[in-house]
Parts: sequence; structure tokens; C-alpha cells
Amino acid sequence: MWSSKDVYYISDSTGILATNLGQALICQFPQVNFNEEKFSFIRTVAEAQKTMAHIMKRSGGRRPIIFSTILDPEVRAVFDSPEVEYFEAYGLFMERLETCLETDAVREPGFARHPSDVTMNKRVEAIHYCLAHDDGTKVSEYDEADIILVGVSRSGKTPVSVFLATQMGLKSANFPFTSEYLNSYRLPEIIRQNLSRVVALTTSPEQLHSAREKRYQGSKYARLSTCIEELKQAEQIYMKSHIPIVSSAGKSIEETATQVMQELGISKKYIL
Repeated sequence: MWSSKDVYYISDSTGILATNLGQALICQFPQVNFNEEKFSFIRTVAEAQKTMAHIMKRSGGRRPIIFSTILDPEVRAVFDSPEVEYFEAYGLFMERLETCLETDAVREPGFARHPSDVTMNKRVEAIHYCLAHDDGTKVSEYDEADIILVGVSRSGKTPVSVFLATQMGLKSANFPFTSEYLNSYRLPEIIRQNLSRVVALTTSPEQLHSAREKRYQGSKYARLSTCIEELKQAEQIYMKSHIPIVSSAGKSIEETATQVMQELGISKKYIL
């Protein structure tokens, strides 16, 4: 068994797809230590040859792994060498689709990432809305929101809101459940008025404790006992008001955001 492997992500565009594909696969092998490096916008044979020379020098003949999303067959061929373990995301799929659809692909790098003016404007509006409605600000404008996230402090509301805005083009606001509402087990009126767009975020007491300790180490606010109590209080409020709950414990921001959308029945195409 290999104790470590060099992994390279090669793309003629941003490299997001190659990286996501590769990491989704190698994460299934936690017993191996992976040394990762990404090369983006490799669009000529000369650039490919230079990159390949770098890879071979760095890896010292240890058969590095390459995940590629190169569209140009000539550029792609530079990396398809017996000296490496080569994984191609496009090649066979693209050729099979061309046969299936009886037409040629445009083979333009990043073609799917060229948003229309309408899409771009919507995304910009969503980002502005998200930033302006973070942490319970401008609640009078919640009627414009696509999603309203609620939860106790440091439960992950802001990063999920930002992801929903930047990646999904959704206007996302977030509202903190402070002791004012937790101790009285009371749902804020502005949340009650917009229940159809509300999703509650929760997490494990340990994860919440860890997040709070980083900011306010040793405080009552960060104590594990406080975290346990606040999460229990908040959950009772959510359940009483029939608010869907999504836990971020042990999940990535992307996973949490996707579950939030599913709870509200929202299906949108990524606009990276």
C-alpha cells in the first residue's frame, strides 16, 4: 500500500471540476496521505509539456495521480502517459455524447461558466442582499428573501447564507436566536410572518463549543453546558413552530446549503 501519493488537478479552465472530482474520490482513502497541487488554464501543448515536466520532476518517478478536465485532445495527450495514473473527466464522456447526439461539441473551456447578464445581475443582487441582511439586520426587508436561516450564535448561519448567495444566486438572510428569545421560548414576530421561507440550522454541542471557544475562550457563552442548553431551547422553539431543522454537524457548507434548499423545495442550477 502507498503511504503517500502526489495528486495533480489539471484544467483548461478554473480547475474547480477537476479538483472536486479528484477530492471526492481520494477522500475515500484516509489511510493514504495525498500531496495535492492544481494547475489551471492549461490550453496549449507547450503549457502542458511544461506542466508535465514539473510534475515528473516533483514526483520523482513515483507514478503521480492526475485528474484532468482538458478538452483539447492534443493538450490532453501530453498528460496521458504511462508514467502517471491518469484520470480523464471529459474524454470518453464527450466522445460518447457526440456520437449519441450526432453532432460535435464546441469544446470550449469553461463554456458552462459564462453566465448571462441576467444570471450575473441576479447573483450580484443576492450577494448584496446577503451581506446587508446578516445577523438579524434589516428584518423589515425579509419579505424579499428566498431563504431565512435561524439558529443560535455560531451555528453556521453566515457561511451557509454566503454560499447560497454566491453559488446559488439566492437572497439569503439570517437571524440569531439570542437569550431574549431562547429563555422565553418565543418565536420572533418577524420570523413568524415569514415562516414559509425559514429553515433552522443546528449543530452538535461539541462543534458549537469549539466554534465559540475560538472567539471567546473561557467565557460562559462558550461553555459546553451553555451550548447544550441553548441548542435544546432552540430546538423546542423550532419544533413548536414546525420549522424545518438542518444540522451542520460534520457536514461541509455545500452539504448544509443543499439540505436547506431541499427543505424549502428549491431546486436551482449552480452558477459558478
